[in-house]
Amino acid sequence: MNMSSSWLFLFLAWFVSLTATLGSLFFSEVLNYPPCVLCWYQRIFMYPLVLIFLVGLFPLQRSVIKFSLPLAGMGWIISVYHNLLYYKIIPEASGPCLKGISCTTVFFNWFGFITIPLLSFISFSFILILLFLCRRSFLFEK
Repeated sequence: MNMSSSWLFLFLAWFVSLTATLGSLFFSEVLNYPPCVLCWYQRIFMYPLVLIFLVGLFPLQRSVIKFSLPLAGMGWIISVYHNLLYYKIIPEASGPCLKGISCTTVFFNWFGFITIPLLSFISFSFILILLFLCRRSFLFEK
C-alpha cells in the first residue's frame, strides 16, 4: 500500500460519512421522521466527520485519524446500544428515550431487516474499518 491507498481509504470514509449525514437529514427533513435521543447522539458524532475527513484529504494528513477515530468510535458504541434497544435485546426502560420519540419506533423496515439504527451501525462500522486501513497504510508507506 502507498500514499494513494491512504487517500482512497480516507476518501471512502468521507463518502460514507457524507452519505450517512445526507441520509439522516433526508429521513428527518423530507420524510418527517423525528429522530430519537440516540439518533441525535449519533448525528452529533457523524456530522463533524464529513468536515474532518474533507480537511484531512486536501492535503492528506495523518492527524485526521487522531481526530476522527474517537468520534467514529463513540458513534459506533451508541449505534450498538441503539440496535440492542431496537431489537429488544435489552429492555427499552434502560434507554434514554423515555420521553418523546421512542428509540424502538419502526419508521421503515427494508427487506425485513434494514432499519435506521442498523444503517447507522453499518455506517460507523465502515468508517472505523476504513480508518484502520488508512492508519495501516500510513504506517507502511515509505
